[in-house]
Amino acid sequence: MSRLVATFFYVGLLRPAPGTWGSAVAVGLGLVLHGLGSFPLLAIATVLATIAGFWACHAELKNRPGEDPSEIVIDEVAAQWLALCFPSLGFWLMGLDNWNFPYPGWVAAFLFFRLFDIWKPWIIGRADRRHDWLGVMYDDLLAGIFAGVATMVAAGAAHGFLM
Repeated sequence: MSRLVATFFYVGLLRPAPGTWGSAVAVGLGLVLHGLGSFPLLAIATVLATIAGFWACHAELKNRPGEDPSEIVIDEVAAQWLALCFPSLGFWLMGLDNWNFPYPGWVAAFLFFRLFDIWKPWIIGRADRRHDWLGVMYDDLLAGIFAGVATMVAAGAAHGFLM
């Protein structure tokens, strides 16, 4: 069961770039979650994926210290949903229809998350260098927060300067 969760139903076995596949699948599911229940449902799913991710990473890596296998993508899913929560909250507070999740918001959240997940600046890199199951989750969750903030800054800039 932990392998099923850690690979997010085997999405992590897709090649090449399983982390990008995990993030892409997460964006698609995140848009559906937002459509079905807006920000509250996406936020609940994010919390559940994060809890499941910590459990699965611990179970899968407890006897493999220092490893961060590429097939483990539950960290990307939880963090990508966390990044999507930022624009989702904004749309929810604006009272937009649940199925109205304009493309720049989710595209920016995806691109910024992949950027921060690969680049690993500052505390994201520090979390990654833990080389344990906690670091596997922490670095991506931090990248998700950075991506969410960057998405909102970009939206503010676009709507403030371009409109």
